[in-house]
Amino acid sequence: MNKKRTVILDTETTGINPIGLPHINHRIIEIGAVEVIENHFTGNNFHVYLQPNRLIESGALKIHGITNDFLLNKPVFRDIAETFLDYIKNSELVIHNASFDLGFINQEFSMLNKKVKKIDDFCSIIDTLKIARKLFPGKKNTLDALCARYKINKSHRNLHSAIIDAKLLGKLYLLMTSRQESIFSYNKFDHKKSLNKSDTLFKSKNRSLKIVRPTQKELDLHEKYLKYMKEKNICLWK
Repeated sequence: MNKKRTVILDTETTGINPIGLPHINHRIIEIGAVEVIENHFTGNNFHVYLQPNRLIESGALKIHGITNDFLLNKPVFRDIAETFLDYIKNSELVIHNASFDLGFINQEFSMLNKKVKKIDDFCSIIDTLKIARKLFPGKKNTLDALCARYKINKSHRNLHSAIIDAKLLGKLYLLMTSRQESIFSYNKFDHKKSLNKSDTLFKSKNRSLKIVRPTQKELDLHEKYLKYMKEKNICLWK
């Protein structure tokens, strides 16, 4: 049986277009990808710096610290396209703010003049930003904010880095999805067996259970609290 293969992916770029599509006139300069199989990091990662054939904008430089000089002798996207494609093909891609990275990656493939479909056509895409917004509506859900919320150590991350951010995002993804599974999954607990065990326990006692009823004062206080919750629109059963 094939094991589920997930690739956590991130990119760094020469900059972004503030109006409209962010990838227009900009290029990828770093790709970082981390392989996770059956919720375990395998160490089979993909990491490359790329020569973009254009200058890096000062705003982007402040974010990732990757300089034009550093990239002078690095490969261009065409050199690594096939290797990268083989690495991600038919995988589940996990990306934070997926439309951003997908826009850049798909643009790079389209510039090769090869019949390469958009990667979201042959890889399933999971956007952790969308997951985070459902889990924490109205809160800041950047990678930094989420790492702080989940108490993930990122002291080694002074600047953005595609490979470091992919590893951090991998930890975040596992924590966010395990939290959901713990709420909604019934596979980890045999409820029927547990109920049978409890039933046997009660029968073995061979004695009646004492019923403790609330006092009138307790009933009045409970009714008052339900009224308060209803006024605040947080009472679902009143």
